[in-house]
Amino acid sequence: MTTTTTTKKVALVTGASSGLGHAFAIQLQEAGFLVYGAARRTDRMNDLNARGIKTLAMDVTDEESTSDGVRRILAETGRIDVLVNNAGYGSYGAVEDVPMEEARRQFEVNLFGAARLVQLVLPSMRSHKSGTIINITSMGGKIYTPFGAWYHATKFAFEAFSDVLRLEVKPFGINVVIIEPGAIRTEFNSIVADNLIETSGKGAYADKAAKLAKTARAENPSQSSPPELVAKTVVKAATARRPKTRYAVGFGAKPLLFARTILSDRAYDAMILRFSGVR
Repeated sequence: MTTTTTTKKVALVTGASSGLGHAFAIQLQEAGFLVYGAARRTDRMNDLNARGIKTLAMDVTDEESTSDGVRRILAETGRIDVLVNNAGYGSYGAVEDVPMEEARRQFEVNLFGAARLVQLVLPSMRSHKSGTIINITSMGGKIYTPFGAWYHATKFAFEAFSDVLRLEVKPFGINVVIIEPGAIRTEFNSIVADNLIETSGKGAYADKAAKLAKTARAENPSQSSPPELVAKTVVKAATARRPKTRYAVGFGAKPLLFARTILSDRAYDAMILRFSGVR
């Protein structure tokens, strides 16, 4: 394939088939980017195609899939200016119940897949002496909730990974930005509840697991933010000459992160258990 160039800045968004990633792709396009939306299921991105957003099948845990995707974008445009590492999911269940195979998969999707994409886009960004890598972590990268040990472990790790990466690529004119969403109106909570019941719905943790699943499924729309709110922050970070290193955005993000800094561990434990309906 012959390499071409484009006058537009190019953005790659993973996990673009629904929720946050879907909103990111649309708003980046509206901001003037040539956007590639990536996800495992391209059939769920037909509406993005109809808008002129380019879509590609990509499984972030598969080397061939990620390498081919990045090569295609570079061949078609000659550059990748913005990488939005958004693909991920929440694996919930008691530590005692979660199979190690599932724990490893959680890291493969939420951390290692994103890390590999960073490796793949950096040579192009370095050659252009510019670029922005936006890593979608979560307020769950600094706080914790019951039964989310492996999910939170990946998000805490993603925060640390991003901090170190920022130091390494700064000399090349590349920005690394962390977005920490709070409670957002997506499929996340219902998926978490289903995973939790499937994993710990029986046995020693069944009662507490059922209570947390009930709380997750009963989320009040007034206590969550639309994905478009986070998308606006992604666009802000992608277009800023000097973006912030972190943005906490969405319902509960700033208050809960602040509470974590001022409360003792046991006081914070009590607050989270109460809010989760698990105490």
